[in-house]
Amino acid sequence: MRSITVLSTAFLLVAGFVGPASAAACGNNSGGFNAWKAAFAQQAANAGVGQRGLNALAQAQYASSTIAADRNQKSFKYTLNKFMKIRGADTIVAQGRKRKARDAAFYQSLEARYGVPAGILIAIHGMETGFGGFMGDSAVVSAITTLAYDCRRSDFFKPHAIGALKLVDIGSITGSTKGAKHGELGHTQFLPGNALRYGVDANGDGRIDLYNQADALASTANFLRQKGWKPGAGYGEGQTNFGVIRQWNAAGVYQKAIAIMAARIDG
Repeated sequence: MRSITVLSTAFLLVAGFVGPASAAACGNNSGGFNAWKAAFAQQAANAGVGQRGLNALAQAQYASSTIAADRNQKSFKYTLNKFMKIRGADTIVAQGRKRKARDAAFYQSLEARYGVPAGILIAIHGMETGFGGFMGDSAVVSAITTLAYDCRRSDFFKPHAIGALKLVDIGSITGSTKGAKHGELGHTQFLPGNALRYGVDANGDGRIDLYNQADALASTANFLRQKGWKPGAGYGEGQTNFGVIRQWNAAGVYQKAIAIMAARIDG
């Protein structure tokens, strides 16, 4: 499942996003994509993207399937009960309880460091990719640059496109790495800019790899903590940490479902 994470203003500064005067024109079809890439390459270079990232940008293809998915997001229209049924909430909870028991020390270590309980991380992991069962089949760089070019939400996705190219530079992904339709990557479906900013090397192998479960779950906990998660506070609807779940996904039914499933897993 996609996660449309809210981009913080601070990341615009980190990404080095340049002003409107040098912005490439957006478009609503594939016709102007190559010209846009050529112009965006200068913005990317100005933002600190290196040659590997620029090469990945040059090779990116217009992702028609991404645009189709962006125009047809149904989650915002579902009732909570329908959403939870479609997403297999009962199965996620049942499997989630087993995962928590099996890897108790790992989840306890994450809660000790970031203050985020196992239930929240497990619920997100299950909701996003079925615990890593399907992490997407779309080329991340092509998907995210297509969304940065598309006029619908260009300003939101441009910093994430810069982030994806920087991830290529540092070897976290390649130009052919597969993710979800909106360019999200890994076990919990990070948008590239957030992967760059909040990613954690939890397994100590010297690189941040969101396709590694330990890195992905630690990065998710770090994201939530940095977005304001209060250790020990409640996360149900109306409680202190529920607002932080909104930072992960903009759909109200998603937020409520995560809180409900997490409470059942933690209970």
